[in-house]
Amino acid sequence: MIYVDLWSDTLANPATLVHNANYKTLKELQTPGSSALEMLKRVSNVDLGAAGFKLDSVGNADGPTLAQALTEVVDQAKTDLVLIIDEVQHAISSNDGNQLLLALKAARDAINPRPNTPGYFLFIGTGSHRAQVSELTAKRNQAFSGATSAAYPLLKGDYVEFLLNCLAMTVKKEKLPSLEVAIEAFTTLGNRPEEMLKALRQLLQQEGDPDLFLPVIASTLRSAAAKIELEKVEQLGSLAQAIFNKIAATEGDARGIFSIDAAVEYSKMVGREVRVEEIQPVVIALVA
Repeated sequence: MIYVDLWSDTLANPATLVHNANYKTLKELQTPGSSALEMLKRVSNVDLGAAGFKLDSVGNADGPTLAQALTEVVDQAKTDLVLIIDEVQHAISSNDGNQLLLALKAARDAINPRPNTPGYFLFIGTGSHRAQVSELTAKRNQAFSGATSAAYPLLKGDYVEFLLNCLAMTVKKEKLPSLEVAIEAFTTLGNRPEEMLKALRQLLQQEGDPDLFLPVIASTLRSAAAKIELEKVEQLGSLAQAIFNKIAATEGDARGIFSIDAAVEYSKMVGREVRVEEIQPVVIALVA
């Protein structure tokens, strides 16, 4: 198993973080006495050098592709290879990150469909930003469009308590908020760890009562995040905005958004006739 946390260095190129993790793991597989190698010896000896691979050149223009290297590992080890990328949504923030996802898809497609493959390549991406993570499987232009997507349970108060306990080891008590206020702020931020850590970093820069500052910081960050998402809705056009407004203004579940009556309502909002068949593609885009 290879584990990479893209959150460990948000300024680094996501592709670099993954390649570094792959390099470290593959190097361990060829290092005498390493725990990874000893484990795999029960199944098979892994020697990429025998296949003509130089670890430093994997993924480079003059070396083997990531797909070739991972295929060789699966073939020699005769077992499954699992890559877990945490905070995977950071990968779509740059062209290099998107190219990385395409390379991982190429590795999956090179290994898994083979009739007699001795093992499979399993890629698992997790992230704290649900909307962005969902884009990885919902948008057609993404490498893993259509892949299985499952929602994890939200983190709650015990996570916030853990964060405060960690901070208490290095930060004065009077700089930290009460658990109740911190939990409320976490809820305001949509139970997103990344945003909560950002809020706490800003809080520690303030002088004054943390229980007064944190709610304001959380509300400000929430508004900034909402603005980004609403800009995406605006980019989809006036019909998308009309549908979004109808759904947002409804108490409970919105119903009849594809109906003839809804089309008449949308027509008034956008200033032109809206046909029923126009609605579904826009709703699909909004869901994505």
